[in-house]
Amino acid sequence: MMRSFAFLFLFIVVPSLAWAQGTPEDFERAASFDKRFRNLVQQETIDPQPIGNQGNFWFKTSDDKNIKSFFLVNPSKKEKAPLFDHDLLRKSLLQLKAPTEPTNKLDLEQLKVDKTSGKLSFFLQGQAYEATIKPWELKKISKEMEVLAPIQTIPKTSTIQGAETNLTFENKLPESIEIFWLSSVGVKVSYGKIKPGEKRSQHTFEHHIWLIQDSMGKLHSAYKAQAEKAIVRITKNSPAPQQQKNQESKPNKPTNTSPDGNWQIIFRDSNIFIKGLNPTKDEIKITADGSAKNGYKGTIHWAPDSSAFVAFKSTQGDGRIINLIESSPKDQLQPRLISLNYDKPGDKLDQHFPHLFSIKTMKEIPLDKSLFNNPWSINNLRWKADSSRFTFLYNQRGHQVLRVVAINSKSGAASTLIEEISKTFIDYNHKTYFHWLKDDADFIWMSERDGWNHLILIDGAKGGIKKQLTKGQWVVRNVERIDEDKNQILLKVLGIHAKMDPYFSHFAMLNLETNQLIKLTDSQGTHRNFLPIGPDYFVTTWSRIDQAPITELRNLKTGALIMTLHTTDDSKLKAAGWPTPTPFTAKGRDGKTDIFGVVLKPSNFDPNKKYPVIEQIYAGPHDFHVPKDFRISSRAQAMTELGFIVVQIDGMGTNWRSKSFHDVCWKNLADAGFPDRILWMKAAGKIFPQMNLEKVGIYGGSAGGQNAMRALIDHGDFYKAAAADCGCHDNRMDKVWWNELWMGWPVDASYEKSSNTVHAGKIQGKLLLTVGELDRNVDPATTMQVADALIKAKKDFDLIVIPGGGHGSGESPYAHRKRQEFFLKHLWEK
Repeated sequence: MMRSFAFLFLFIVVPSLAWAQGTPEDFERAASFDKRFRNLVQQETIDPQPIGNQGNFWFKTSDDKNIKSFFLVNPSKKEKAPLFDHDLLRKSLLQLKAPTEPTNKLDLEQLKVDKTSGKLSFFLQGQAYEATIKPWELKKISKEMEVLAPIQTIPKTSTIQGAETNLTFENKLPESIEIFWLSSVGVKVSYGKIKPGEKRSQHTFEHHIWLIQDSMGKLHSAYKAQAEKAIVRITKNSPAPQQQKNQESKPNKPTNTSPDGNWQIIFRDSNIFIKGLNPTKDEIKITADGSAKNGYKGTIHWAPDSSAFVAFKSTQGDGRIINLIESSPKDQLQPRLISLNYDKPGDKLDQHFPHLFSIKTMKEIPLDKSLFNNPWSINNLRWKADSSRFTFLYNQRGHQVLRVVAINSKSGAASTLIEEISKTFIDYNHKTYFHWLKDDADFIWMSERDGWNHLILIDGAKGGIKKQLTKGQWVVRNVERIDEDKNQILLKVLGIHAKMDPYFSHFAMLNLETNQLIKLTDSQGTHRNFLPIGPDYFVTTWSRIDQAPITELRNLKTGALIMTLHTTDDSKLKAAGWPTPTPFTAKGRDGKTDIFGVVLKPSNFDPNKKYPVIEQIYAGPHDFHVPKDFRISSRAQAMTELGFIVVQIDGMGTNWRSKSFHDVCWKNLADAGFPDRILWMKAAGKIFPQMNLEKVGIYGGSAGGQNAMRALIDHGDFYKAAAADCGCHDNRMDKVWWNELWMGWPVDASYEKSSNTVHAGKIQGKLLLTVGELDRNVDPATTMQVADALIKAKKDFDLIVIPGGGHGSGESPYAHRKRQEFFLKHLWEK
């Protein structure tokens, strides 16, 4: 027993002694990075509370000592002043025998400002108060705290996180209840039960969703947390969510019923039957060509006047299955086989085609399918209000054709309203916007046809472009909201300020009628929220990776800055030694295009020392990946504590620049922007001589795992060590949608050219592969196949398979630690 213990001790200690870095102190700094710094910055945003509808509002701030400040803002006068006098409030509370703690530490709950009188009302420890500001007067009033009203529709997830707040659950039912938090991925997380008559105080965040379940496990009610603390009173009269009420109130309504209530469509044996409801008529079989592999199913799309309907006929594809082995199930000794539906590039896929039927003839109206004969998808089906036609969005397999098709409901004739045709790819998954305006006259369409992602107005009746709504060497990231009454579109845009980082997000207002575009923000950072205040103002918060959040008040009509409302205090963070990230820009492979990235240094950085460099890579073409907003901690930042400089870079082939920038990835995922990345690091090395470019490592997961290994295949003269987790090492082995979008269809020689497995024998340097045996995202067999290829090529490498691990198992505690040791050994060892 003693000999085994001694061996274990050597196994743990030896790695720390084998190289200059990686002492226990280094590992402790890395492990504790988040803990050391995360609470040193308080309140990064504010929650403005409007007073009336003319623009005045108040807001609250709170620091790390729970010192609260309340401010009143009058935008028209550009004034920000204390909402009330704390000393007067404290004296008045003492006279009323209320709590004597300094008022700037008291929780004034449900604080409101009357828009007419300016009086304040609030609750303190359950007692209601009302205050007159001029002349000052405070008095107790008889009033109960407002109870949070249940929500009627439950979102799929708690997707937005606002200010910290608190809910007090009061169970007024004669039975126990259970409370659940709805997580950001839609999972119900139990927070325990509350007995009849009891209360429970629950910390939460603004916008988070809470579900109440009765003793029988039935959903009772649902609530959405607000910025202010609130009571959630559960009674027998609490209304159930609307989706549940709808299901209960219409249990017998026939599905697929016509708008006039006269007809019902029934799917049976893969065919369509129609039944008369008013008056009652026998079923009529109107199709006979359906089969198990090519049948009718799904939702019926009725013409508004009930004269016709559209049904989809689905042709089955190969239906590929992959099998995973769970080697170590928690509930049994023997391994378990898990089978998944998992289509891959080149597979024959399910295809769904629209079919039009007339109620008058009870027959199909044949459609000319030449405009939609090879669908990846057909969706957004919409009937015109007069039932004369229906339209849909057709995405052709291979993602080089995206088309809005109109079908005449009498003749079945098809026509094109607008189409995008690309020699490379159309990024349908991130750059599709198709929005009909009122009266179905026109629609707004997103396109990269001029080389940049912009909006176009399309003639909804005849088709074709009416006018381009936005243009320039910048991109529309998102349509935030449309106000058709005012002819305004609020946009989130990137690159609109020529001298700024093109990845900074800004807001702009577009006038649909005049095409006037107003840049609403111009601060040197990325903007993450937009809160309208009355008709003339808005509040927004911006930050950079090296700048803590700043909240501003701006003019909604001009974008002019009115005042800074709140600047996040990061002085304690910096005083504690937090290493500020350094953005850096250098020219790419063409000598003209700016490439953006960030340099991360350790908290004990020594300017007289040389540090190996590690690149954290993720070159997935669906987005850009270098962080732009303020964040205190990350795994990449923690890695620096072991004695590395870590960099992150967005090379060519990633998203949200020009179309030509993005197109570099087309049939070429092997490129991964490496020519740009290497030039960027060489340029950074001239500015930061502490970067030892003779010792460069790289790591990433998923697409980043593919990239990391590829670095050793194509650029082993520069990169010396790579850690690749759950990589899609051969795009023919990965999920169909992601890979065909960038690599195209049908599968051709470009897939083999980009395959790490095919070219595994070319690697130079040290390689660590990690994979979870139950990865449902990227088939784990691709990692095993690349390992097989390496063995056949007689290449040395390390492989860690995580039993029971899913996608991203390289970030599990064990694999993360092994990755740290891997880089210490191969980049620091002399």
